[in-house]
Amino acid sequence: METRTERDTIGEIEVPADRFWGAQTQRSLENFKIGTEKIPFEVVLAFAHLKKAAAIVNGRLKGLDSRKVEAITYAADKVIEGGLEDHFPLVVWQTGSGTQSNMNMNEVLAYLANQYLDENGHHDVRVHPNDDVNHSQSSNDTFPTAMHVATVVFAEENLLPAIRAFKDTLAEKEEAFADVVKIGRTHLQDATPLTFGQEISGWKHMLQTCETLVSEALEHVRSLTIGGTAVGTGLNAPIGFSKEVSAQLTNQTGVAFKASENFFHGLTSHDELVHFHGALKALAADAFKIANDIRLLASGPRCGIGEVLIPANEPGSSIMPGKVNPTQSEALTMVAAQVMGNDAAVGFAASQGHFQLNVFKPVIIYNVLQSMRLLADGLNNFRHKCLVGLKADEEKMTQLLNESLMLVTALNPHIGYENAAKIAKKAHAENTTLKEAAIESGLLTEEQFDEYVVPKEMIAPK
Repeated sequence: METRTERDTIGEIEVPADRFWGAQTQRSLENFKIGTEKIPFEVVLAFAHLKKAAAIVNGRLKGLDSRKVEAITYAADKVIEGGLEDHFPLVVWQTGSGTQSNMNMNEVLAYLANQYLDENGHHDVRVHPNDDVNHSQSSNDTFPTAMHVATVVFAEENLLPAIRAFKDTLAEKEEAFADVVKIGRTHLQDATPLTFGQEISGWKHMLQTCETLVSEALEHVRSLTIGGTAVGTGLNAPIGFSKEVSAQLTNQTGVAFKASENFFHGLTSHDELVHFHGALKALAADAFKIANDIRLLASGPRCGIGEVLIPANEPGSSIMPGKVNPTQSEALTMVAAQVMGNDAAVGFAASQGHFQLNVFKPVIIYNVLQSMRLLADGLNNFRHKCLVGLKADEEKMTQLLNESLMLVTALNPHIGYENAAKIAKKAHAENTTLKEAAIESGLLTEEQFDEYVVPKEMIAPK
């Protein structure tokens, strides 16, 4: 492998000749050979946007050479355009401030910027990774800023649209099954009737609630700590830098951001992301519930509940012919389990804000982005491969409805709870219908039973 020699304050080091990074990135590669989990590329893109915004603002506020501003902007745009992913190879398990990832971006942008300057005849101007690309910045304020930018952008572009699409499909199913009466279940036991549409309306409202929770929590993540530099004092950054960069990022991404009200908080605390991930955990819990309900309702097809029919996407067994398994439910519930585990990691990592800096930043953003990605993909996949094709077996629903002993609840206002309980117990013990037990008890006539026990009239208050 051909190499070139790069230098930093430690000394010289050989770097692959075809890579754009410099000495500090190479040292990180060699010093942290841990796992396969890379810094998410969403963070890389957020860094590129941040460095572009910082260069523009530095040119405006601190007189950074306009040719350097132009070159850094060009370089950042090249990263944003895509195709340079191989030049950002660092793993999550690095320095807890994300310093090496910040320098990885600084070095790559400096390399590309200098190429641009040479191609445009500006051989006398050089862009330095620290002095120019990192001008007015520190890893301690750029990495948490990139964390927030990546989170907000991904949530707005991917997660929230997935939630809304899932909710809309549930609304369609709610309307389609609005008049299909079925038996309810509580404690995994028979309960009083409801419509399948009403059952689905509960699922839909879960998504509505989660959309609100995610959106509200996201508002806190829009606050950016850029401008706090090393410990929150803003040393080496010009007055107004934070507000200007936040405004520039808003302009570049089309996503709203604002400057943090307190940089000392922003560097050492990640409570906004803990709170945000709590909303993700709530979404995961609801997704688990919906997927599990569908899995149970589809159980069978002959020896389970069997009230709903799910699409047969693939053979369900390597040994049992004709078997169809609720694979989409299993996948989504595994996603939910992972998100709940991620929540524990995020919460613990965020508790490690020692003095002026939290040093668990990479693992926090890795888990936040993974949770969002899994939830967005999981909801989309479940919607396409299961929910859209979900059907009600109305014949089975009617059969189980009529067999339920809990229809006896309709008799409470007429003969009292205890008498109604006697009829239910009699029917169960003698394996007869409620109607037969009621007539034999002498508490009701056949006509009265038919008048009082009408399942479709038991689905709403009277």
